[in-house]
Amino acid sequence: MTAIALTIAGSDSSGGAGIQADLKTFAAHQVYGASVIVALTAQNTRGVRAIHAVPRDFVAQQMDAVFEDLDVGAVKIGMLATAELIETVAAGLKRHGAKNIVLDPVMIAASGARLLESAAVEAIRTHLFPLATLITPNLPEAAALLGTSPAETDEAMDEQAEKLAALGAANVLVKGGHGTGEISSDLLLLAGGARQRFNAPRLETRNTHGTGCTLSSAIAANLAKGLELPEAVGHAKTYISAAIAAADQVAVGQGHGPVHHFHHWWDRTEGSQS
Repeated sequence: MTAIALTIAGSDSSGGAGIQADLKTFAAHQVYGASVIVALTAQNTRGVRAIHAVPRDFVAQQMDAVFEDLDVGAVKIGMLATAELIETVAAGLKRHGAKNIVLDPVMIAASGARLLESAAVEAIRTHLFPLATLITPNLPEAAALLGTSPAETDEAMDEQAEKLAALGAANVLVKGGHGTGEISSDLLLLAGGARQRFNAPRLETRNTHGTGCTLSSAIAANLAKGLELPEAVGHAKTYISAAIAAADQVAVGQGHGPVHHFHHWWDRTEGSQS
């Protein structure tokens, strides 16, 4: 069987995040990628210029077309833009009995542009938390979902993960990339209360565009291949760390460039395939 993963997210015209990053990540994991585009963005490595939401009935038609034909093993959800689109996506997931749903609650781009309406935060909690196998907020997103300040200690991350779980999320991965210190630590809180930390050296680079999209997509790809959740997260953490470490070897744009999704295959000195 061919492992298939579906991304439901926004399009990044510069190719570093969103749908484009998700499909690259699926391909890097040898997983077939399908997509449902819920928003178009006009953006580059320096910022987001405009956002155009796709009509909700067309989003529903995209979902129906994919699920009625493809055996989708996992779903990654990214930028959804509005409460109405969140409701539409949630209804489609229920309609088709989607499994292995990884929710990345994208709110703000690396450039600082807001990608989610303020009124839509409650819709994420209400409609998508109960459906998600895993949610993957970074520190600012976790704080926004809880209406509090970003966690600054391991203890605060633990507390916020527990509060997110109490809101209905089955499993929670709070990402520590926006924190400080030499080690970037992600906390996985599993249903039942078990905890696991995934640590990696904090890397100095401005080329981090699409990091969150890529990590959540890597987790979804691993779930589509049949890995258990802790193993899927561990493999994804290793992948994103390597992609960030190799990011400066890809010269793209003048702002926050993308991570290197194909670091394993490309020749690192000449940018050609080896």
